[in-house]
Amino acid sequence: MHPNAILDEVQQLYNVSDRLDTLSEQHPLVSEALITISGSVRNTATLLEVLIATKITPLFGLDPASA
Repeated sequence: MHPNAILDEVQQLYNVSDRLDTLSEQHPLVSEALITISGSVRNTATLLEVLIATKITPLFGLDPASA
């Protein structure tokens, strides 16, 4: 799998996190839980980016900054 395919999924995770943040503003009864979940999703996306930069991108001979 090419790193860009995973990076596309990373972007989707960031989008989900943003949408959950927006929903937390609209639903005060569950806002704390939504913010917590949003943070977990964002952290997962960040970890995937680090994985790409440190493990997968070098295998493809790509510069991590351009992946």
